[in-house]
Amino acid sequence: MAILAAGCSGGGKGELASGESGTPVTITPANGTAQVKPDGTIEVKASRGKLEKVTVQGDKGAAVTGRLAADRKSWRSARTLAPGASYTVTAQGRDDGKTSTVTSAFTTLKPSKTLSITDVTPNLKGEKVGVGMPIILRFNRPVADKAAVERVLKVTPDKPVEGAWRWIGSDQVIYRTKTYWQPHQTVRFQADLAGVNAGGGVYGAKDVQQTLTIGAAQITTGSISGHHMTVKRDGRKLRTIPFSAGNGQTREFTTTSGVHLLMEKGSPVTMISPGRKEGDPGYYKTVVNYAVRFSNSGEYVHSAPWSVGSQGSANVSHGCLNVSPADASWFYRIMQRGDVLKLTGSDREVEWDNGMSYWQLPFEKWKRGSALS
Repeated sequence: MAILAAGCSGGGKGELASGESGTPVTITPANGTAQVKPDGTIEVKASRGKLEKVTVQGDKGAAVTGRLAADRKSWRSARTLAPGASYTVTAQGRDDGKTSTVTSAFTTLKPSKTLSITDVTPNLKGEKVGVGMPIILRFNRPVADKAAVERVLKVTPDKPVEGAWRWIGSDQVIYRTKTYWQPHQTVRFQADLAGVNAGGGVYGAKDVQQTLTIGAAQITTGSISGHHMTVKRDGRKLRTIPFSAGNGQTREFTTTSGVHLLMEKGSPVTMISPGRKEGDPGYYKTVVNYAVRFSNSGEYVHSAPWSVGSQGSANVSHGCLNVSPADASWFYRIMQRGDVLKLTGSDREVEWDNGMSYWQLPFEKWKRGSALS
């Protein structure tokens, strides 16, 4: 990798090692240095004349960018270095019409523990996600210096919108926007993690990039007490679907109100009553088709041919939204992870950390979970 800091120079040049007597250019770390901390800085200085070109080459990691001072007397690297890597810095200076070239080869520390991003969600190849979709990162170990790590996490949508990270425990952080993503765009995520000092002697192992494709704005609104939901795409109504929600006899059998995100789908899905064994009162084990999950409380939109007579008029389910096989198949087919499902009409509000119901938390409160707030 090579980063050009200034334009090409002319004239002759002398090949000199960094710090050799007589050269007006010095490089830190000096030639032959080992165990350089990955979060250290490369500095190039011209004691006489001006710098014309600086290049950095390494055997691993991302390109090392740098900034040349306005007076062209100094250059500093602008990012961290990959751990356990070899680098060569070549600097060219010009003084009194003569050009000299100085090089410095050094190696960085290879720490015993490194920090890696083990998962970026969403991450399915070719997937389009809904306008409410968060970006969820998981790390291979607890992060001691969350602020240092969060500073190198960058989200760049084609259509800008305010957003913020929130730490959910020590090894997971989630990005949510203030308002929904604009539909039909690309969002780029980048973590310049290599070499970041994450605390406790742990350094970031490598950079990570991910591209998200935001699909149509599919937003479904439904009334639990009214037994119907309406699906819109980019503001245009596609279908109104009658359903039967939770019967409300217990909290468990009450469908949650609030802003949900569609999380995943499966067909078939086996549903088993939580916390009950076969023979216990209230036990059930049912196989359903065209199931779309919208919380971690076992709530799905799914096909329920046995309750078609109640759909649109009464709530008789264990908490899911029962819909007809035809409507379930259609909803299943168009579903995108991160699509919005807004439900009203019950006395049980979905918790903000239940599934991906992050939109339940006002954005000002969401931002307080940032390590940089």
